[in-house]
Amino acid sequence: MNLTGKITAVIVEDETAAIVALQNYLGKFCPQVKVIGTAQNSREAVEVLHDLQPQLVFLDVEMPFGNAFDVLEGCQDLHFETIFVTAFSEYSLRALNQSAAYYLLKPVSIEELILAVNKVQQQLQQRQWIDRNRIIMENARENNPGMQQVILPTLDGFDVVKMHEIVRLKGNGNFTDVFLTDGSKKMVCRFLKHFSEMLPHPFIRVHKSHIINIHYVQSYHKGAGGYVNLNDGTEVEVSPAYKDSLIKAFQ
Repeated sequence: MNLTGKITAVIVEDETAAIVALQNYLGKFCPQVKVIGTAQNSREAVEVLHDLQPQLVFLDVEMPFGNAFDVLEGCQDLHFETIFVTAFSEYSLRALNQSAAYYLLKPVSIEELILAVNKVQQQLQQRQWIDRNRIIMENARENNPGMQQVILPTLDGFDVVKMHEIVRLKGNGNFTDVFLTDGSKKMVCRFLKHFSEMLPHPFIRVHKSHIINIHYVQSYHKGAGGYVNLNDGTEVEVSPAYKDSLIKAFQ
């Protein structure tokens, strides 16, 4: 943070009313943030961010002359935390969740805003730099989903893996165990539901406690729900509720 102890921030948003509303929310509920500039399209945003070099950017996902990914592309030489602001979009939310990004859904919730700002403040204070912006940008350019990267927040920090390296996931209370192709296991600070909503095909939920990558299925055995054998030698139970979706995935 700067000498005043405040987090310097820029708001990138194409609607003037939305900028004003967010400025008012920040002034009233997030006094640790100092807004030092605004921009209303992606071209202007790249210029403003280079001029002001803020620590935090509130970045609208869709805007004139491009989108948030274009802004990140034009700011690869800068280091800043990003809180994305987006209307609901399955594609956008999946991309943001893959990179463990902070985001707010429109209309912005004050409670969610405070939570996101507090998380950014903690990151800045701990100096734990995760280049989420780079990963989001690279994922947006990558046409092969298997080569897209996922940030896995752990108790010790985080791991970055490619999707094709994930064989299966197992719910473990408030955590998720992620099993990788190299035989290792990562205990991730996320519920299994988070991954169920975020991971695209070829990942499929087969049980309340299991998500599998169908590219690593060796065989399926019938039963009430049955079970699958995976290439890593594990046997995973299939719940009757998910049996049909699993079979469809192979048709």
